[in-house]
Amino acid sequence: MNSIFSDIDRNRAAKILLLMGILGAIFLAGLAWNEFRVAGFVGHDGMVQSTITVDGTGEVVTKPDIATITFSVVEDGTTVAAAQTKSAERMNRALALLKEKGVEDKDIKTVGYNINPKYEYQNCPPYTACPVRDPQVIGYQVSQNVEVKVRDIEKAGEVLSAVGSVGVQNISGLSFSVDDDEKFKAEAREKAIDDARAKAKVLASDLGVRLVRVVSFSESGYPMPYYAGGMYDKAVSVAAPQAANVQVPSGENKITSSVNITYEIR
Repeated sequence: MNSIFSDIDRNRAAKILLLMGILGAIFLAGLAWNEFRVAGFVGHDGMVQSTITVDGTGEVVTKPDIATITFSVVEDGTTVAAAQTKSAERMNRALALLKEKGVEDKDIKTVGYNINPKYEYQNCPPYTACPVRDPQVIGYQVSQNVEVKVRDIEKAGEVLSAVGSVGVQNISGLSFSVDDDEKFKAEAREKAIDDARAKAKVLASDLGVRLVRVVSFSESGYPMPYYAGGMYDKAVSVAAPQAANVQVPSGENKITSSVNITYEIR
Protein backbone atom coordinates (compact mmCIF):
# COMPACT_ATOMS: atom_id res chain seq x y z
CA MET A 1 0.00 0.00 0.00
CA ASN A 2 2.81 2.42 0.86
CA SER A 3 4.37 1.66 -2.50
CA ILE A 4 1.16 2.64 -4.32
CA PHE A 5 0.98 6.01 -2.50
CA SER A 6 4.65 6.63 -3.19
CA ASP A 7 4.06 6.08 -6.91
CA ILE A 8 1.12 8.52 -6.86
CA ASP A 9 3.18 11.18 -5.09
CA ARG A 10 6.03 10.75 -7.54
CA ASN A 11 3.66 11.16 -10.53
CA ARG A 12 2.10 14.26 -9.00
CA ALA A 13 5.52 15.79 -8.31
CA ALA A 14 6.60 15.04 -11.88
CA LYS A 15 3.52 16.77 -13.30
CA ILE A 16 4.12 19.79 -11.08
CA LEU A 17 7.74 20.01 -12.16
CA LEU A 18 6.71 19.69 -15.82
CA LEU A 19 4.13 22.48 -15.46
CA MET A 20 6.66 24.70 -13.74
CA GLY A 21 9.11 24.02 -16.53
CA ILE A 22 6.56 25.01 -19.19
CA LEU A 23 5.66 28.23 -17.35
CA GLY A 24 9.33 29.08 -16.94
CA ALA A 25 9.96 28.51 -20.64
CA ILE A 26 7.05 30.80 -21.55
CA PHE A 27 8.36 33.48 -19.22
CA LEU A 28 11.88 33.28 -20.66
CA ALA A 29 10.49 33.37 -24.21
CA GLY A 30 8.57 36.53 -23.34
CA LEU A 31 11.70 38.19 -21.99
CA ALA A 32 13.64 37.18 -25.08
CA TRP A 33 10.97 38.58 -27.42
CA ASN A 34 10.91 41.87 -25.52
CA GLU A 35 14.72 42.17 -25.73
CA PHE A 36 14.60 41.35 -29.44
CA ARG A 37 11.91 43.98 -30.06
CA VAL A 38 13.88 46.69 -28.23
CA ALA A 39 17.14 45.67 -29.87
CA GLY A 40 15.46 46.02 -33.28
CA PHE A 41 15.40 49.82 -32.86
CA VAL A 42 18.96 51.05 -32.83
CA GLY A 43 19.21 54.49 -31.24
CA HIS A 44 16.31 53.92 -28.86
CA ASP A 45 16.38 54.38 -25.13
CA GLY A 46 14.04 51.59 -24.12
CA MET A 47 10.91 52.11 -26.25
CA VAL A 48 11.39 55.88 -26.74
CA GLN A 49 12.10 56.80 -30.37
CA SER A 50 15.17 58.83 -31.28
CA THR A 51 14.13 61.59 -33.66
CA ILE A 52 15.24 64.79 -35.31
CA THR A 53 12.93 67.64 -36.36
CA VAL A 54 13.57 70.04 -39.23
CA ASP A 55 11.75 72.97 -40.83
CA GLY A 56 11.43 73.73 -44.52
CA THR A 57 10.03 76.58 -46.61
CA GLY A 58 8.94 76.89 -50.20
CA GLU A 59 7.76 79.84 -52.29
CA VAL A 60 5.95 80.23 -55.58
CA VAL A 61 5.46 83.62 -57.23
CA THR A 62 2.56 83.99 -59.65
CA LYS A 63 0.58 86.72 -61.36
CA PRO A 64 -2.94 87.20 -59.93
CA ASP A 65 -5.83 86.67 -62.32
CA ILE A 66 -8.76 88.02 -60.25
CA ALA A 67 -9.38 91.47 -58.82
CA THR A 68 -11.90 91.71 -55.99
CA ILE A 69 -13.59 95.05 -55.32
CA THR A 70 -15.86 95.83 -52.37
CA PHE A 71 -18.06 98.92 -52.32
CA SER A 72 -21.10 100.15 -50.45
CA VAL A 73 -24.07 102.43 -51.00
CA VAL A 74 -25.35 104.33 -47.97
CA GLU A 75 -28.57 106.38 -48.11
CA ASP A 76 -30.71 108.19 -45.53
CA GLY A 77 -34.46 108.71 -45.47
CA THR A 78 -37.19 109.84 -43.12
CA THR A 79 -38.69 106.35 -43.41
CA VAL A 80 -37.24 102.93 -44.05
CA ALA A 81 -38.99 102.76 -47.42
CA ALA A 82 -37.61 106.14 -48.49
CA ALA A 83 -34.05 105.16 -47.55
CA GLN A 84 -34.39 101.81 -49.30
CA THR A 85 -35.68 103.45 -52.46
CA LYS A 86 -32.75 105.87 -52.65
CA SER A 87 -30.28 103.06 -51.92
CA ALA A 88 -31.81 100.77 -54.55
CA GLU A 89 -31.72 103.47 -57.22
CA ARG A 90 -28.03 104.18 -56.73
CA MET A 91 -27.10 100.52 -56.38
CA ASN A 92 -29.03 99.60 -59.54
CA ARG A 93 -27.06 102.20 -61.51
CA ALA A 94 -23.81 100.74 -60.19
CA LEU A 95 -24.85 97.17 -61.03
CA ALA A 96 -25.93 98.17 -64.53
CA LEU A 97 -22.50 99.70 -65.17
CA LEU A 98 -20.78 96.58 -63.86
CA LYS A 99 -22.69 94.42 -66.32
CA GLU A 100 -21.81 96.84 -69.12
CA LYS A 101 -18.15 96.26 -68.24
CA GLY A 102 -18.59 92.50 -68.64
CA VAL A 103 -18.94 91.47 -64.99
CA GLU A 104 -21.21 88.42 -64.74
CA ASP A 105 -24.05 88.03 -62.22
CA LYS A 106 -22.25 85.12 -60.49
CA ASP A 107 -19.37 87.47 -59.65
CA ILE A 108 -21.53 90.11 -57.94
CA LYS A 109 -22.50 89.28 -54.36
CA THR A 110 -24.16 91.26 -51.58
CA VAL A 111 -22.10 90.72 -48.43
CA GLY A 112 -24.02 93.04 -46.11
CA TYR A 113 -27.35 94.84 -45.91
CA ASN A 114 -28.20 96.95 -42.86
CA ILE A 115 -31.04 99.24 -41.78
CA ASN A 116 -30.37 101.45 -38.76
CA PRO A 117 -32.42 104.21 -37.13
CA LYS A 118 -30.93 107.69 -36.86
CA TYR A 119 -31.40 109.43 -33.49
CA GLU A 120 -31.50 113.03 -32.35
CA TYR A 121 -30.07 113.41 -28.86
CA GLN A 122 -30.87 116.08 -26.34
CA ASN A 123 -28.40 118.95 -26.57
CA CYS A 124 -28.29 121.20 -23.54
CA PRO A 125 -26.11 124.31 -23.27
CA PRO A 126 -23.48 124.14 -20.51
CA TYR A 127 -24.70 124.80 -16.96
CA THR A 128 -28.32 124.69 -18.14
CA ALA A 129 -30.97 122.43 -16.67
CA CYS A 130 -32.81 120.52 -19.38
CA PRO A 131 -35.82 118.26 -19.05
CA VAL A 132 -34.94 114.59 -19.40
CA ARG A 133 -35.91 113.38 -22.86
CA ASP A 134 -35.25 110.08 -24.62
CA PRO A 135 -33.41 110.16 -27.97
CA GLN A 136 -35.81 110.72 -30.86
CA VAL A 137 -35.81 108.74 -34.12
CA ILE A 138 -35.50 111.26 -36.95
CA GLY A 139 -34.90 108.88 -39.86
CA TYR A 140 -33.27 105.72 -41.10
CA GLN A 141 -30.07 104.74 -42.85
CA VAL A 142 -29.77 101.86 -45.32
CA SER A 143 -26.37 100.47 -46.33
CA GLN A 144 -25.65 97.70 -48.82
CA ASN A 145 -22.19 96.21 -49.26
CA VAL A 146 -21.33 94.43 -52.51
CA GLU A 147 -18.32 92.31 -53.46
CA VAL A 148 -17.35 92.14 -57.14
CA LYS A 149 -14.91 89.78 -58.83
CA VAL A 150 -13.30 91.10 -62.00
CA ARG A 151 -11.93 88.14 -63.94
CA ASP A 152 -10.50 90.28 -66.74
CA ILE A 153 -7.90 91.83 -64.47
CA GLU A 154 -6.90 94.42 -67.07
CA LYS A 155 -10.35 95.98 -66.63
CA ALA A 156 -10.03 96.44 -62.86
CA GLY A 157 -9.27 100.17 -63.18
CA GLU A 158 -12.14 100.63 -65.63
CA VAL A 159 -14.56 98.92 -63.26
CA LEU A 160 -13.39 101.07 -60.35
CA SER A 161 -13.91 104.21 -62.40
CA ALA A 162 -17.38 103.08 -63.44
CA VAL A 163 -18.43 102.38 -59.86
CA GLY A 164 -17.10 105.75 -58.74
CA SER A 165 -18.96 107.57 -61.50
CA VAL A 166 -22.37 106.75 -59.94
CA GLY A 167 -21.36 108.25 -56.60
CA VAL A 168 -21.06 105.20 -54.36
CA GLN A 169 -20.07 106.41 -50.92
CA ASN A 170 -17.39 103.87 -50.05
CA ILE A 171 -14.99 101.67 -51.99
CA SER A 172 -13.49 99.80 -49.08
CA GLY A 173 -11.49 97.00 -50.61
CA LEU A 174 -9.41 96.08 -53.63
CA SER A 175 -7.39 92.86 -53.61
CA PHE A 176 -5.76 90.58 -56.14
CA SER A 177 -5.75 86.80 -55.95
CA VAL A 178 -5.29 83.62 -57.97
CA ASP A 179 -8.49 81.82 -58.93
CA ASP A 180 -7.07 78.28 -58.86
CA ASP A 181 -4.39 78.58 -56.20
CA GLU A 182 -4.35 74.92 -55.10
CA LYS A 183 -1.77 73.90 -57.70
CA PHE A 184 0.50 76.74 -56.57
CA LYS A 185 0.03 75.75 -52.92
CA ALA A 186 0.97 72.17 -53.84
CA GLU A 187 4.07 73.40 -55.68
CA ALA A 188 5.12 75.53 -52.69
CA ARG A 189 4.53 72.58 -50.34
CA GLU A 190 6.67 70.30 -52.51
CA LYS A 191 9.51 72.82 -52.40
CA ALA A 192 9.18 73.13 -48.63
CA ILE A 193 9.32 69.34 -48.18
CA ASP A 194 12.41 69.12 -50.41
CA ASP A 195 14.03 71.86 -48.33
CA ALA A 196 13.26 70.05 -45.07
CA ARG A 197 14.44 66.70 -46.45
CA ALA A 198 17.76 68.19 -47.57
CA LYS A 199 18.32 69.71 -44.13
CA ALA A 200 17.47 66.40 -42.46
CA LYS A 201 19.99 64.49 -44.60
CA VAL A 202 22.77 66.94 -43.76
CA LEU A 203 21.93 66.80 -40.05
CA ALA A 204 21.78 63.00 -40.04
CA SER A 205 25.17 62.85 -41.73
CA ASP A 206 26.65 65.22 -39.17
CA LEU A 207 25.25 63.12 -36.32
CA GLY A 208 26.36 59.82 -37.81
CA VAL A 209 22.84 58.37 -37.98
CA ARG A 210 20.45 57.53 -40.78
CA LEU A 211 16.89 58.58 -41.47
CA VAL A 212 14.30 55.82 -41.09
CA ARG A 213 10.83 57.28 -41.62
CA VAL A 214 8.66 60.33 -41.11
CA VAL A 215 6.82 60.20 -37.78
CA SER A 216 5.07 63.58 -37.90
CA PHE A 217 4.32 66.37 -40.40
CA SER A 218 2.68 69.78 -40.17
CA GLU A 219 2.26 72.65 -42.62
CA SER A 220 1.36 76.31 -42.55
CA GLY A 221 1.27 78.75 -45.43
CA TYR A 222 -0.33 81.87 -46.79
CA PRO A 223 -0.55 84.00 -49.95
CA MET A 224 0.82 87.51 -49.85
CA PRO A 225 1.17 90.38 -52.34
CA TYR A 226 4.58 90.71 -53.92
CA TYR A 227 5.51 93.56 -56.23
CA ALA A 228 8.12 92.57 -58.79
CA GLY A 229 9.81 95.11 -61.02
CA GLY A 230 8.37 98.10 -59.18
CA MET A 231 4.98 98.69 -57.65
CA TYR A 232 3.55 100.27 -60.79
CA ASP A 233 4.90 97.72 -63.24
CA LYS A 234 2.22 97.09 -65.88
CA ALA A 235 -0.37 99.02 -63.90
CA VAL A 236 -3.92 99.20 -65.22
CA SER A 237 -4.85 102.75 -66.15
CA VAL A 238 -8.20 103.44 -67.83
CA ALA A 239 -10.30 106.59 -67.97
CA ALA A 240 -14.05 106.22 -67.52
CA PRO A 241 -16.67 108.90 -68.16
CA GLN A 242 -17.10 111.30 -65.22
CA ALA A 243 -14.22 109.69 -63.31
CA ALA A 244 -10.51 110.26 -62.89
CA ASN A 245 -7.92 107.82 -64.19
CA VAL A 246 -7.57 104.90 -61.81
CA GLN A 247 -4.29 103.00 -61.55
CA VAL A 248 -4.48 99.60 -59.88
CA PRO A 249 -1.14 97.76 -60.06
CA SER A 250 -1.75 94.05 -59.62
CA GLY A 251 1.86 93.13 -58.83
CA GLU A 252 2.40 89.44 -58.09
CA ASN A 253 1.26 87.01 -55.41
CA LYS A 254 3.77 85.01 -53.39
CA ILE A 255 2.41 81.73 -52.06
CA THR A 256 4.48 80.39 -49.18
CA SER A 257 4.45 77.00 -47.47
CA SER A 258 6.24 76.20 -44.21
CA VAL A 259 6.54 72.58 -43.09
CA ASN A 260 7.77 70.89 -39.94
CA ILE A 261 8.90 67.26 -40.30
CA THR A 262 10.07 64.83 -37.61
CA TYR A 263 12.16 61.83 -38.70
CA GLU A 264 12.94 58.66 -36.78
CA ILE A 265 16.68 58.00 -36.79
CA ARG A 266 18.86 54.94 -36.17
